[in-house]
Amino acid sequence: MTNAPENYEAWVLPDGVEKVSYVPDTKIENCGVFRLEREDHTLANLLRMQLIRDPDVLFVGYKHPHPLDHHIELRVQTSTNTRAGKYMPPEAVRVALMDLSAEISRLAELARRSRPS
Repeated sequence: MTNAPENYEAWVLPDGVEKVSYVPDTKIENCGVFRLEREDHTLANLLRMQLIRDPDVLFVGYKHPHPLDHHIELRVQTSTNTRAGKYMPPEAVRVALMDLSAEISRLAELARRSRPS
């Protein structure tokens, strides 16, 4: 017998748990924390790097609180002075995810084209 958790707990989302949740920061304007369930450094670092490219994102960082906790906490702060008005962290993350999806699609297409027939 061992005290180790079951392997599936690292990627199977438990019943009643949302994949992504957001809590606005009460002390810092335009800031909040996203909790990404059953994710690790792979997605968190990709998302962090994509958000850093956004000129209206002032701060982005993430942490993996404990090796046995299977979630990532992503903190995002956006600028209050944008051309388009108020730009909140959920919108910044949504844009970053769409941009990442488009970039991955482009890479997959380039890989398909470069395969020898």
